[in-house]
Amino acid sequence: MPEPRGKRAPAIPGRVLERLRRARGFVCDMDGTLVLGDRHNKGLRPLPGAIDFIAWLNDHHLPFVLFTNGTTRTPLQYAQTLQSIGFPVTSDNLMTPVSSALDLFLRRGHRRVMVLGGDGLKGPLANVGIDIVPATGVQKADAVLVGWFREFTMNELEAGVHAVWGGARLYSSSQSLFFASAEGRTLGSSRAISAMIRDLTGTRVEIVGKPSLHALGSAGRRLGVRLKDLAVIGDDPSLEIPMAHRGHALAIAVHTGIGDGDAFAGMPARTRPHLTVHNIAELLALCRRFD
Repeated sequence: MPEPRGKRAPAIPGRVLERLRRARGFVCDMDGTLVLGDRHNKGLRPLPGAIDFIAWLNDHHLPFVLFTNGTTRTPLQYAQTLQSIGFPVTSDNLMTPVSSALDLFLRRGHRRVMVLGGDGLKGPLANVGIDIVPATGVQKADAVLVGWFREFTMNELEAGVHAVWGGARLYSSSQSLFFASAEGRTLGSSRAISAMIRDLTGTRVEIVGKPSLHALGSAGRRLGVRLKDLAVIGDDPSLEIPMAHRGHALAIAVHTGIGDGDAFAGMPARTRPHLTVHNIAELLALCRRFD
């Protein structure tokens, strides 16, 4: 996208370009960064330069994961969807909040989990032997995990509250107000549901998706890369950028989703992106300089 007439893009500091050149792994957002879909996260289409950027990473043997806070699909299903529209990815390249939740639950010994969400959360948990506790009545659980759940009812609310009263810890896939879609900002459900349970129980909500350090740490372990050697790319000033700063990674912002130039420029200086580009195509052009 060209700069408005009379304005020139600010020069990129050499130290930032050097950090990009030296990045040993990439953590990239999906919605609003690589693709856009509808409010049900369907009908995904690639954004300019997205497929070529992933191909460039593959060609240069740079490990990467695409981390979405969406939970409507499993990581495998997201990979298959992206493959169907031309992305050269495998299931090992996809992560969702259930990926980092699995790491955390197994470390903490959570073996019985009540899921307020769909099969995108339940399937991966069950596959590693975690018992899925029905969200009905009064049930004992080690944890309650909240995800995308537009069909949420008072019955599930009551079950979640009783589980927390019974000692379960409360986890949210995402606390974002919105996610980017082709229809504009679309309201997320995890924050609203977990807010109701927190209000009724007084418990703490722990985030397992972005922007938590749980999420970035899980991605770093999968890639075998130290957090400070990662480049984190995203469109949301409240997600990928603060997550990158928490892990001392390189924070890269794009303008194709939730945040625009004003939103990123308005962030406190210490939490702004290290590098801001209009879209992935512009980032790819920078990376190709290193060839």
